[in-house]
Amino acid sequence: MSENRATKSGIARDVQQKIAGKYDKEVAAKTMVWLARVTEEPLDTSGDMDAVYEQLKDGYVLCSLANKIKPGCVPANKLKKRATMAFQQMEMIELFNTKIKAAPLNIPEHSSFATADLYEKQNMVQVITCLESVARKCLSPEIPCEGFGPKESDANKREFSEEQLAQGKSVIGLQMGSNKGASQAGQNFGKSRMIVD
Repeated sequence: MSENRATKSGIARDVQQKIAGKYDKEVAAKTMVWLARVTEEPLDTSGDMDAVYEQLKDGYVLCSLANKIKPGCVPANKLKKRATMAFQQMEMIELFNTKIKAAPLNIPEHSSFATADLYEKQNMVQVITCLESVARKCLSPEIPCEGFGPKESDANKREFSEEQLAQGKSVIGLQMGSNKGASQAGQNFGKSRMIVD
């Protein structure tokens, strides 16, 4: 579908080149290796942008991934064969985006990608970033797939007793009403005012 789009010019071309310049082939290769392992699909794991685009643009592999993470979340009839029509392919991509934003992954909006980012090859960097985010979430023990990447931080909730909270109310911080050490002695800003010319 990206071949039907007019070539960009001016600022739009500069922005597109800047986005494409951020594409990291090594990160994409690692992500595709993980994706091939989890989905058990024979994928090209070279990390080449065009290869990644060609393998993911129909949404089949992405929906297979969503189904591995949460079995049954994608209807079985969608995974019988690869979609060939444009609107079906975009529908599959959108289905994947919907499924990853729901439990158990709860991928935030800023980590996901728009359908056009993948289908029209507008922002492949964001597609890889999204897949990395999904892979990190898969490190959680509640998810039946293996993940990769750095482990996400855990919440460090603290519980205070009423007594501890009451003790905190009796402490006056230095920013609240203290003038200890406050003096203007010796301060001189700029030239002094000349009363007589």
